[in-house]
Amino acid sequence: MDKKEIYLTFDDGPTPEITDFVLEELNKHKAKATFFVIGKNIKNYPTIFKKILMDGHSVGNHTQNHLNGFKTKTQEYIKNVLEAENIISENMLKLPNKLFRPPYGKIKYRQTKELQKQGYKIVLWDVLSGDFDASISKEKCLQNVLKNTQNGSIIVFHDSVKASEKLRYVLPMVLEHYTRKGVVFKSI
Repeated sequence: MDKKEIYLTFDDGPTPEITDFVLEELNKHKAKATFFVIGKNIKNYPTIFKKILMDGHSVGNHTQNHLNGFKTKTQEYIKNVLEAENIISENMLKLPNKLFRPPYGKIKYRQTKELQKQGYKIVLWDVLSGDFDASISKEKCLQNVLKNTQNGSIIVFHDSVKASEKLRYVLPMVLEHYTRKGVVFKSI
């Protein structure tokens, strides 16, 4: 493959200051990303959500309340996803692209099938940064990304308070490292 491409994704936002930091870093490297947003966070921070869109990034649904699919009845789960979809749609000029990422990567087969019937494309990842994990260092988080990323990888970060310390350390280094290698950061 001639083109070198990586897909950066950010879960759990929009979050004040943290999502703003991510957008600034992405802009420095002319990088595009995909933000898997939580409906209640869009409701609380619509201006940050609109900035994601204005900067040319794509967005996906991450439920209204960050639900764990394994612990939620299918009907309730789908209802929660659709509630988030309504908030996403209300804040966009065009229809959303129907990307979905299950929080924690946990989703039941029936939930998957129902969301696919609703037109959703479910997007997981092949590189988990671990930025949310309090038991690992920021250096280990960086190594998780650098050791496991290859052409076409989908990397998951979190624009959340819990992940912010590691994200502020790792994201600039990842962007710089792969930009030097001629990699293009694309949105899904």
